[in-house]
Amino acid sequence: LKAQAHWGEASKEGWKAPPSRAMVQLWRRQRWGAGWALAAMELLHLSGAMYLPGVAPTEYMEGSTVDLKVNKLTSVKTQLPYRYYTLPYCLPKVLQESVESLGEILEGDSIETSPYEIKMLVNESCKVLCERKLLPEEKDLFQRMIEDGYLVNWIVDNLPASTRYVRKMSSGATYMNGFPVGFERHGRFYVHNHVTLGLKYHSAPAEYDGYRIVGFEVEPKSMAQVKSNGNVKCEESVVFPVFDLHSNEEIVYTYDVQWSWSSVRWASRWDNYLSMASGEIHWFSILNGFMMLLFLSGMVAMILLRTLHRDIAKYNELAEDSQEETGWKLVHGDIFRKPRHARWLAVTVGSGVQLLGMSIVTLIFALFGLLSPAHRGALLQSMMLLYTFMGISAGYTSSRLYKVFQGTDWKHTTLLTAFLFPGIFFVLFFVLNLFIWGQKSSGAVPFTTMFAMLALWFGISVPLVFLGAYFGFRKGTIGLPVRTNQIPRIIPEQPWFIHPALTAALGGLLPFGAVFTELFFIMSSIWQHQFYYLFGFLALVLIILIITCAEISIALTYFQLTCEDYRWWWRSFLSSASCAGYVFFYAIVYFYTRLQITKFVSGLLYFGYMFFISIIVGLITGAIGMLASFWFLRAIYGSIKID
Repeated sequence: LKAQAHWGEASKEGWKAPPSRAMVQLWRRQRWGAGWALAAMELLHLSGAMYLPGVAPTEYMEGSTVDLKVNKLTSVKTQLPYRYYTLPYCLPKVLQESVESLGEILEGDSIETSPYEIKMLVNESCKVLCERKLLPEEKDLFQRMIEDGYLVNWIVDNLPASTRYVRKMSSGATYMNGFPVGFERHGRFYVHNHVTLGLKYHSAPAEYDGYRIVGFEVEPKSMAQVKSNGNVKCEESVVFPVFDLHSNEEIVYTYDVQWSWSSVRWASRWDNYLSMASGEIHWFSILNGFMMLLFLSGMVAMILLRTLHRDIAKYNELAEDSQEETGWKLVHGDIFRKPRHARWLAVTVGSGVQLLGMSIVTLIFALFGLLSPAHRGALLQSMMLLYTFMGISAGYTSSRLYKVFQGTDWKHTTLLTAFLFPGIFFVLFFVLNLFIWGQKSSGAVPFTTMFAMLALWFGISVPLVFLGAYFGFRKGTIGLPVRTNQIPRIIPEQPWFIHPALTAALGGLLPFGAVFTELFFIMSSIWQHQFYYLFGFLALVLIILIITCAEISIALTYFQLTCEDYRWWWRSFLSSASCAGYVFFYAIVYFYTRLQITKFVSGLLYFGYMFFISIIVGLITGAIGMLASFWFLRAIYGSIKID
């Protein structure tokens, strides 16, 4: 330390005087800073030796048992998951289901034990799992599953099975989640009844004992095994054709186990799953949104610094003159007039703030790595719980806004905030779940889980909404810079370009243009069962979306006021909320260009859930736009002199 060094130099030269007060204070501050630095380094060291609950590595000793668990059968064509043992696969001696979280149940996961026997570092070749007869109805079921493109999903050491495909045109490989049930060729159907389990492990004797699994690949094959002297042979050649479903009355399931060492460390074992999409297109999306943001920021800056600054200066200088007022100042006596259906506006904005808070907190958790893909269903579960606890922000926002409108029926407003949009979401979800239940899919949410969701709603969310409303109504009314006249002004005839439909269409287009690229990847992760873990990009997109919605709403509100139209409350909300319409329109385009859904129930699920998502987008963007315009108008009308 500098102070100690100076004192050491002084003492060497024979100085006996104590160090000065400034030198002591410098030494103390630097010692305090060094202490904090050492504490931070110790924390980092400890954090490097710790793992989040549920994702700690498991070390296996040579010869120890490695469990292979089976999960649901999934299809991009139907979007209806089914239990693994819906198909006539080999059953274990004791069939056990894993305890699932709320998020896993909502995603339709059905994790169960399997009869596969895997030992650490023990290779197997053509090991017979079981033999069983195929009934006609089981053959038909296999055929339907193959036609619908169903995939088998397995899990080893919390790693999902992946199929590796080598690119012919370029070097490298790509990975697909799961592996197909079978395939169709020339009108004949073939079942994958043999699999090669490629398991990769990593070892570091200096750090830990045993071996850690860092990779799980499956190579499926359709094989007609040959029995000879009581043994089963699994050989790929012309002599042993693929297993034709309708030409055989018995099926034999076999498997190989191949262990190989990998330099991939345990902490990086998810990279193959999460690197399926390139980051370049995401940077292009960010750049596109940023350029749009610069354009809007320039427009708003021009309004604020050029037009408004000039107008405010002119009005303040001529405040005592009798000169006629024009433009946005002319409607100062009506600018904060209570809008039609004010209660509904307060409820809608409050619900939007609730969803926005849920989104922001969820992203923060994801950025800190608390929503690891190793935690199946963690993202969906955390969003539900956060939406429940964010009810307090919905009640507070709606009550504060309702007080601005001088409303008195606070009980009715709070009840609407607690039940209107959550009720719409629940009814829509319940109706869609009935259709899934009618298809006997494992994606159908059990009624016990439905009851748990109702308990979260009525037991936690509703009381928190009332608590937030209580705090909101206890606070004083938000101060307004101008008084509202008793008699409303007559609004002159408006030009065509200020029509509400046109401004809403323009206002929603720009926010959608800033996020549509990232929306494509989010929809691909939902409907094509791909991993999405680029939360850093998503956080940047959310920031761009918030600023874009605020700026476009401010700009359109200002242009409306210059035409002496003071009915801005709902229009500022709809100007940015119309982004939801573009999201739903894009969902229609995505359905016909990217998906192969042909069944009625599957299409109903797709459009039902996309309508669900569109409502959420509309509430979030609309609340941002209206609150930004409200802040903007309070600022500009508070800057001028009003008689």
